[in-house]
Amino acid sequence: MNFAKKLATFIVANLALFVTTACSSNKPSSTVDSNKIPKITEKTTVTFWHGMQGAQENTLKSLVQDFEEKNPQIKIKLEQQGNYDDLQAKLTATLPSPKNLPTITQAYPGWLQSAAQNKMLQNLAPYINNKDVGWGSSQASEIKPELLASAKINNIQYGIPFNKSIEVLVYNPKLLKQYGINKVPTTMAELKQAAQTVYEKSHHQVVGAGFDNLNNYYVLGMKNQGQAFSSKIDFTGEESSKVINYFVAGEKEGYFRMPGSDKYLYIPFANQKLAMLITSSSTETWIKQASKKGLTYDIAARPGKYTLQQGTDIYMFSRASAMQKAAAFKFMKFLTAKNSQLKWAKATGYIPVNQKAVQADSYQANSEFKLPAHLNELMNTNSLYSVPVIKNANATFGQLTPIMQSILVAGQKNRNVEQTIRTGKIKFNAAWQQ
Repeated sequence: MNFAKKLATFIVANLALFVTTACSSNKPSSTVDSNKIPKITEKTTVTFWHGMQGAQENTLKSLVQDFEEKNPQIKIKLEQQGNYDDLQAKLTATLPSPKNLPTITQAYPGWLQSAAQNKMLQNLAPYINNKDVGWGSSQASEIKPELLASAKINNIQYGIPFNKSIEVLVYNPKLLKQYGINKVPTTMAELKQAAQTVYEKSHHQVVGAGFDNLNNYYVLGMKNQGQAFSSKIDFTGEESSKVINYFVAGEKEGYFRMPGSDKYLYIPFANQKLAMLITSSSTETWIKQASKKGLTYDIAARPGKYTLQQGTDIYMFSRASAMQKAAAFKFMKFLTAKNSQLKWAKATGYIPVNQKAVQADSYQANSEFKLPAHLNELMNTNSLYSVPVIKNANATFGQLTPIMQSILVAGQKNRNVEQTIRTGKIKFNAAWQQ
């Protein structure tokens, strides 16, 4: 565990006490009358913490420039906090000192549960319903309703979705055809059969399929078995064992794989050593960059009924002034507008959160990525699921990757898998009880 994660773990354990002490007096209100949101009449600076890097950060800077040109009274001060782990740690460490928080931040909802409970986040419903800075009503919003709902904490609209992705199946059509697979798998049973066929017919030179995110694999596996992610899951129960052993058998026999020393499965996929890959739709950006000449690939719905929607939202802190809040929400609305989301999606590979952007001919005809032509179909094929915003769900979700790694390694090396699963159960249950 790196220093940032250790810091985050320590402070989360004590956050309720710290925040209660810090916020027991002069606590800003997290509610506001929609009719009393001010118009921007003076120079206003909005500070935005984020974890974007590379092309994502450059595109965000470009969008800020576009916004400031149209809104000269508003200054957006971008403050890059490193990667997501660094951003989460910085937020967790700063929450006990609210005056040091930014106006808005990029975050997953699970990071800010304690902040919501302590009235440190701004309820955005009045801003959404305001005609000057918002859309006039939630129904008038152009944001996909499922994505908007996923940015709620305790059923309150504290966030606005921004950079989103879904899990998809990326496959090499030439390899599938070469080894006699004429139908792209749509179920987990079909995925297993196709992966076995590729591995056997290639004389073990090409792995059939891989799963990039082990925590996503388990959560979606259980959801497809009818069990939502919660502390009620019996990790050694029948349904859980079915999900785990499906992957263990594939790892042991060689037709499935997880990230190993290569860290990211798009690398063996780009080198045509992996025929199919279940990963985030945003991985397409890296597949394109790593692809060797002659590689062909396409995208299909993730096998199963559900797919996981991930990516961060933007949240506003209640400590900001009324003018800052109005300016910040105007910026948040701009980031999710059709043209902004088209620019963002084209440069980063994230899916547009704006429904009009998804439906735009210019997006669907984008030849730089495979995803746009399929996105409507993908969103209609799978039901969207996200990690629920309940106590310790975020921490437990993070623990699933090392737990699954231990189990899969045991399977690879013919060790006692059942004992490793029992050990995993202890860790899984402990994470829920932190």
